[in-house]
Amino acid sequence: MAASELYTKYARVWIPDPEEVWKSAELLKDYKPGDKVLQLRLEEGKDLEYCLDPKTKELPPLRNPDILVGENDLTALSYLHEPAVLHNLKVRFIDSKLIYTYCGIVLVAINPYEQLPIYGEDIINAYSGQNMGDMDPHIFAVAEEAYKQMARDERNQSIIVSGESGAGKTVSAKYAMRYFATVSGSASEANVEEKVLASNPIMESIGNAKTTRNDNSSRFGKYIEIGFDKRYRIIGANMRTYLLEKSRVVFQAEEERNYHIFYQLCASAALPEFKTLRLGNANYFHYTKQGGSPVIDGVDDAKEMVNTRQACTLLGISDSYQMGIFRILAGILHLGNVEFVSRDSDSCTVPPKHEPLTIFCDLMGVEYEEMAHWLCHRKLATATETYIKPISKLHAINARDALAKHIYANLFNWIVDHVNKALHATVKQHSFIGVLDIYGFETFEINSFEQFCINYANEKLQQQFNMHVFKLEQEEYMKEQIPWTLIDFYDNQPCINLIEAKMGVLDLLDEECKMPKGSDDSWAQKLYNTHLNKCALFEKPRLSNKAFIIKHFADKVEYQCEGFLEKNKDTVYEEQIKVLKSSKKFKLLPELFQDEEKVLSPTSATPSGRVPLSRTAVKPAKARPGQASKEHKKTVGHQFRNSLHLLMETLNATTPHYVRCIKPNDFKFPFTFDEKRAVQQLRACGVLETIRISAAGFPSRWTYQEFFSRYRVLMKQRDVLGDRKQTCKNVLEKLIQDKDKYQFGKTKIFFRAGQVAYLEKIRADKLRAACIRIQKTIRGWLMRKKYMRMRKAAITIQRHVRGYQARCYAKFLRRTRAAVTIQKFQRMYVVRKRYQRMRATTIALQALLRGYMVRNKYQMMLREHKTVIIQKHVRGWLARLHYGRILKAIVYLQCCYRRMMAKRELKKLKIEARSVERYKKLHIGLENKIMQLQRKIDEQNKEYKSLLEKMSNLEITYSTETEKLRNDVERLRMSEEEAKNATNRVISLQEEIAKLRKELHQTQSEKKTIEEWADKYKHDTEQLVSELKEQNTLLKTEKEDLNRRIHDQAREITESMERKLVEETKQLELDLNDERLRYQNLLNEFSRLEERYDDLKDEMNLMVSIPKPGHKRTDSTHSSNESEYTFSSEITEAEDLPVRMEEPSEKKAPLDMSLFLKLQKRVTELEQEKQSLQDELDRKEEQALRAKAKEEERPPMRGAELEYESLKRQELESENKKLKNELNELQKALTETRAPEVTAPGAPAYRVLLDQLTSVSEELEVRKEEVLILRSQLVSQKEAIQPKEDKNTMTDATLLLEDVQKMKDKGEIAQAYIGLKETNRLLESQLQSQKKSHENELESLRGEIQSLKEENNRQQQLLAQNLQLPPEARIEASLQHEITRLTNENLDLMEQLEKQDKTVRKLKKQLKVFAKKIGELEVGQMENISPGQIIDEPIRPVNIPRKEKDFQGMLEYKREDEQKLVKNLILELKPRGVAVNLIPGLPAYILFMCVRHADYLNDDQKVRSLLTSTINGIKKVLKKRGDDFETVSFWLSNTCRFLHCLKQYSGEEGFMKHNTPRQNEHCLTNFDLAEYRQVLSDLAIQIYQQLVRVLENILQPMIVSGMLEHETIQGVSGVKPTGLRKRTSSIADEGTYTLDSIIRQLNSFHSVMCQHGMDPELIKQVVKQMFYIIGAVTLNNLLLRKDMCSWSKGMQIRYNVSQLEEWLRDKNLMNSGAKETLEPLIQAAQLLQVKKKTDEDAEAICSMCNALTTAQIVKVLNLYTPVNEFEERVLVSFIRTIQVRLRDRKDSPQLLMDAKHIFPVTFPFNPSSLALETIQIPASLGLGFISRV
Repeated sequence: MAASELYTKYARVWIPDPEEVWKSAELLKDYKPGDKVLQLRLEEGKDLEYCLDPKTKELPPLRNPDILVGENDLTALSYLHEPAVLHNLKVRFIDSKLIYTYCGIVLVAINPYEQLPIYGEDIINAYSGQNMGDMDPHIFAVAEEAYKQMARDERNQSIIVSGESGAGKTVSAKYAMRYFATVSGSASEANVEEKVLASNPIMESIGNAKTTRNDNSSRFGKYIEIGFDKRYRIIGANMRTYLLEKSRVVFQAEEERNYHIFYQLCASAALPEFKTLRLGNANYFHYTKQGGSPVIDGVDDAKEMVNTRQACTLLGISDSYQMGIFRILAGILHLGNVEFVSRDSDSCTVPPKHEPLTIFCDLMGVEYEEMAHWLCHRKLATATETYIKPISKLHAINARDALAKHIYANLFNWIVDHVNKALHATVKQHSFIGVLDIYGFETFEINSFEQFCINYANEKLQQQFNMHVFKLEQEEYMKEQIPWTLIDFYDNQPCINLIEAKMGVLDLLDEECKMPKGSDDSWAQKLYNTHLNKCALFEKPRLSNKAFIIKHFADKVEYQCEGFLEKNKDTVYEEQIKVLKSSKKFKLLPELFQDEEKVLSPTSATPSGRVPLSRTAVKPAKARPGQASKEHKKTVGHQFRNSLHLLMETLNATTPHYVRCIKPNDFKFPFTFDEKRAVQQLRACGVLETIRISAAGFPSRWTYQEFFSRYRVLMKQRDVLGDRKQTCKNVLEKLIQDKDKYQFGKTKIFFRAGQVAYLEKIRADKLRAACIRIQKTIRGWLMRKKYMRMRKAAITIQRHVRGYQARCYAKFLRRTRAAVTIQKFQRMYVVRKRYQRMRATTIALQALLRGYMVRNKYQMMLREHKTVIIQKHVRGWLARLHYGRILKAIVYLQCCYRRMMAKRELKKLKIEARSVERYKKLHIGLENKIMQLQRKIDEQNKEYKSLLEKMSNLEITYSTETEKLRNDVERLRMSEEEAKNATNRVISLQEEIAKLRKELHQTQSEKKTIEEWADKYKHDTEQLVSELKEQNTLLKTEKEDLNRRIHDQAREITESMERKLVEETKQLELDLNDERLRYQNLLNEFSRLEERYDDLKDEMNLMVSIPKPGHKRTDSTHSSNESEYTFSSEITEAEDLPVRMEEPSEKKAPLDMSLFLKLQKRVTELEQEKQSLQDELDRKEEQALRAKAKEEERPPMRGAELEYESLKRQELESENKKLKNELNELQKALTETRAPEVTAPGAPAYRVLLDQLTSVSEELEVRKEEVLILRSQLVSQKEAIQPKEDKNTMTDATLLLEDVQKMKDKGEIAQAYIGLKETNRLLESQLQSQKKSHENELESLRGEIQSLKEENNRQQQLLAQNLQLPPEARIEASLQHEITRLTNENLDLMEQLEKQDKTVRKLKKQLKVFAKKIGELEVGQMENISPGQIIDEPIRPVNIPRKEKDFQGMLEYKREDEQKLVKNLILELKPRGVAVNLIPGLPAYILFMCVRHADYLNDDQKVRSLLTSTINGIKKVLKKRGDDFETVSFWLSNTCRFLHCLKQYSGEEGFMKHNTPRQNEHCLTNFDLAEYRQVLSDLAIQIYQQLVRVLENILQPMIVSGMLEHETIQGVSGVKPTGLRKRTSSIADEGTYTLDSIIRQLNSFHSVMCQHGMDPELIKQVVKQMFYIIGAVTLNNLLLRKDMCSWSKGMQIRYNVSQLEEWLRDKNLMNSGAKETLEPLIQAAQLLQVKKKTDEDAEAICSMCNALTTAQIVKVLNLYTPVNEFEERVLVSFIRTIQVRLRDRKDSPQLLMDAKHIFPVTFPFNPSSLALETIQIPASLGLGFISRV
């Protein structure tokens, strides 16, 4: 493709600019070969002539299409050059607020100088497990790629983070380590990942400082190896450090600080433990005040000190060692304040008793005189003798600073060593990931030895980077089998040779350091002589003889030779070190220097560079003396070179990942981009070199399917073949003529730079032509529609105008007629009013006279009535007084008589209580008491009804009388007032008449005048009346308006109250859900800890597999009464643990100490619990012994009672034997009688015998109960008597044994045992019920007393209040009080009636059970006849009707078969077979019927054991097969059904509403299992949460592919060009998931749950949770993927959501709340599709997206990317408008939804209509040992 085809009119290019580096311009006319000038127009509208270079005639670089701007990967750009890279980074950083961008294999990170919410736990979870190209660029994506490659390729990895100071290297490395710590977790309980992260604050405090470019600049390089085991969990870490900047300890430039730790110490000086350090403000110390900036904005050094100390503690540095470190640091600060006084030019001294030096010596524990001496002197050694020479003040200051630097460097190394020890792996390391945080390329105005070493390290790293990039390109081409030539790239090996080769810069520097009189000048001359004009990369500055220039890969750098030798030697005097080593009071100080084996000479140097740590924890063997001496002569440069070589070996042995940090500006302004600084760093860090290597080959790569999908519009139908590869080849040959511009690989098409832009231009032209045609057609259709609407509107308007005119004429006619009618009625009204006034005056006069007469009569009647009332009340009071005296006397007589009768009754009851007959009469007493209670209730009801009737009658009478009296009083008052007025008027009228009569003759002459005045007055009055009428009408209208307003306000208030009520209800529901969620989360955490405990127990059992000789531990068996929360087995195991661990501890590897300590703590807790239980048991035993001792005080009485009871028992036994014999004789007589008429059922003899038989049977039953009661008493007495303490008790026991022996002889021992057992249970239940009833009665009496007291107080208060009221109000208040009292009494009686009804029902149930048990015992006795008797008796064919035994819905099993039941029904049950062939919930029904039988037997041990075994069995199954959806769903369904059964048959009224009468008979009778219902509910919650986790694991891989990537509507969105980091294709290949896959999986889940009979409400909750997961995962990926935020993708998402809604409708689940969980996703899709330009659009977006947070809305708008040129990007101003409008919205700042959130689950009660007696147990379950009852 020729240049003329690309450089056409309107093509955009980049031209150089001194300010903005590159400027965009547009061609005004086509370029033709040979043109020397390009006609351009800049973006601001200015025209420009751009002159081409006459030599190269190189055209300016072309600008990429707007559709490609803002790409995630710079290699996806069609034109790869510097301006394109710079512009893409600027657009992403400024417009989209994206700081990360890929450039091939490099992640470019721009420092935003602002905290961004993109590093949270949710973001880490979102990137975990994702492919690097599938998500937006992020440091977490690089970390995940390294972690994944380590696991997949079994190869160690490295992440190389580089950049300038302040570019964010340390933060990036910190986030990468946090990602590893979060994703991998720790291999043990030692929390290694926390320790790895805790090393950061320590290293930052001692190795970071504030510089002019960065507030937290790392002044050393570090390489951290994070070790992993075979399961890729963190087990440890190791750190290497490089080139600590020691000079910062003693000198800081302006606006800079020393290391953070010094300022942290000064800020914490007031702490009590730091008082001994004698610290002060940072401005007091010379080493911390030189920069003049001791405070960093926004940083609290005191808080940072707390964090540093906490990190030290976490890493195992004890408090004593920490204080030692702080002492050394404080000593360095005080040493910096030591001053010297010159004695002459060559000597100096320290002032006497110099305070800073005194403090330093005290802290270091050294002698003051010795240290002061050697600070001002040095030792010179010759071959024969040694001299001590004084030094000048300048040399003394330098020696002091050198000592401070040396101490700090050794302390730094010591801390690093201890950090590494704390992070050392306890198990074997399988692999590691290294994170290299090292300084980037540096160039300043003055560059010295530090910059030289830094740039040397960057040269080595850049060489490794270039080789790796070149290798990857080569591998890609070879894999696709594309012929290629070697790409020429910059190789910086010559520069490296210049520095490190023989006779290189470092070699000459080391040689000069060895010279006795070596200097910087002589070294510079050697450099000039060796390399000047011989090496092209070495130059000499023109104006300096003490500097040299090296051409690095990034730029030329001029180094000043001054100070190179001193820094390379790093001289410190031997004598000062010896003084510090001699410290005996401070043990830590000698440790810092213990590795220095060589005695330092005055000219020798101590090593200051960090010696690299070995990657193994084995201590090196002692070196030979000669070797040690040689090692100590190494210079700083030599050590740094060795460390760098070791680092490069490590990096070359790993797979590197590159992160290049860019500093956008030098002023730390947030989101401000300086193009000059950015280009400088891009050139220096190798990003542009990567671009150049990529651009030299085929940078653009497409798979055949992606190419076909994108450029399908350029093909005709006949061009499309079945073979996609051949189709693409044919099309490309037509579109691009030059075959060198592309290559066909095995799976991809490779394009040269610019070809994709050309194809995009052709595609855009084709789409533009199609759009124009579509627009033309649509506009014509719209105009035609508009014309038809206008015509229809005109006709409509005409029709309405004509109608209006006709209506106006009709209105005029109506008004004329109405006016005539109004006049007629007005005249009639005036005449009628005149007549009415005259009539009213007459009536008023009559009324006044009549009223006066009536009032007089009323006064007389009122006095008579009041007299009668007074007489009535006085007579009533006298009668009541007389009645009260008589009543008190009668009550007193009754009390005396009843007391006498009660005493007699008490004596009788005491006598009866000692006899056995007492127990017989209990039931009769209960029934009588029930009847009495029933009768009492009926009487109370009658009395209540009568009281109600009286009260209603009184109320009616009172109301009528009150109303009548009120009316009379009101009428009389009005009459009285009218009479008074009339009287006054009459008097005045009489006076006026008399006066008028007197003056009549005098006023006749003035008659006319008066008449005229009267007419005038009349006229004025009428006018006034009319005005008043008008005002009245106005007032009426105002009144109506006010009424309307009041009604409106009332309605508004009602509506607002209703809204508030709804809001409060919603808030309460939310609070309830939050509380439920919190409880279920705690339950989930409990189950997780329980599983962790089981795992630890299993691990301990595996570790301790060899027991001690002679001690074999058996499995601990749970007792039958254990619940699932008992810990007896844990206690026994904890007790046996030390015994089992004794022997193998010597043979096996040492245990993890933290785990051992936790287990030991648990053992002590269990021992304390056991001790407390033992103490309680001892206390109970002591109480029992004391009670027994009290009982034994009366042994003779006990013996007499035993003899009496024994005699009575013998008498009863003899009577029993006699009755048995009579019964046998009667039966024999009946069978021997031959005559059928005698033995016939209707015969008289038969009836007589039958009556006798029934009477004898009843008597036998009574005797049997007496015998059983006596036997139970004898046994209980035997147990209460100790045979060894008293001889009498021995004799009693002998009697009892003889009685038992007699019973054995008679063959009745079995029957007696059964009877005894049943009787014991009966008596125990009766005694318990009596005890409970007595306690309840006592409580009720206390409650009644309390209520009576309250009632009495209330009555007194009411009485006091009533006395203050007037009589009428007093009567009304007393009536109201009476009504309230009667209502309360009525409610209390109703409650008592309900309680008594419940008691009656319960007693009836117990009576039925006892009757049933007695019947079974009789049947057992009848069957207990010996076989001999049956053979001897003649068998007669007698027809005895047998009643069929009903199945009671219970299952019986033996105690020893319980484990078999659990095994067959729970542990080994296959859910699929049960779900398909049998009724849903069958295991739950079987288990409940077993529980029913245990309840029927009143066997609490059996019930508890069965329920505990069931719960534990379900937990075992779920732990074993917990990842199988069918298993978890099956047991969730059965657990819920079991829970519902326990509720349905609990006997509680709330759960029995839907039961049939037969089901109510099956209710539990003896046990209240409410606590176990709670346990089962918790178990169901755990199973539900496990079910959600299982379905989440199944759905998770499908969601992103099916909901986002797959094109459900084909052809809507084309694939954009991608870079080296290929994204997952959106075309459905084989093995990829689609929306149909998700729907099929949802169908599978739904069908399985329905087959298992899961409750419909529970299915709805599961479906809601599934849809929430789908919506949350889809939205989170949308928010992290720029390529998915487009208009067409929003359309795809909405279509996919509609398919999910259709699925909900098909399954009748629209009311499950699942659709609402998709609302955020729906709104995000709508946000992608709506217009985003004007303020109206912003308002619409804010009102539409109420389910999205502000952060999510802004993120989607920032990520919105046009797929086609017809779409427009969202302007930054529009996004700011959205942010301003949403400023007041209070929502979560979190960006991503919590995909792990689980809604709180509820289990609504769902009773079963299935009758228990109809359930059949299939043989396939293997439950043959269970029998139906």
